[in-house]
Amino acid sequence: MTKEMDTLVSDLKKIVTFKNTTDVGDIILIAALNPQTLVYAFVTAIERDMTRKDEWWHISMSVLTIPPQPSVTWTLRTPQMTGMEVFTMGGDERFVKAVDFGRRPSSPSNTAKAPTLRRVK
Repeated sequence: MTKEMDTLVSDLKKIVTFKNTTDVGDIILIAALNPQTLVYAFVTAIERDMTRKDEWWHISMSVLTIPPQPSVTWTLRTPQMTGMEVFTMGGDERFVKAVDFGRRPSSPSNTAKAPTLRRVK
């Protein structure tokens, strides 16, 4: 992994809470340096690639851009589709990991008790 990609992934992990797994229905974050890209995609299907001896998966996703993009399918190994490993496509590095929208990244500002709502009459 290049230093630029290492820095990008490290910075993303500071501001985004990620899941350790990727499942159908997840929103994933896709990051690339060339072309410089940071987009979300909705995982529509995950199917085992039975033509390969090792565990490879066909990950079908709808990229959430404007204008909407047609569904795309990438073939990735488990470490690649869960953000444990940066991979290349056409010689360009990519990072993919599912976002956990139910939690916030831990930071000093998030450790303090959040204010509660009060009803004011």
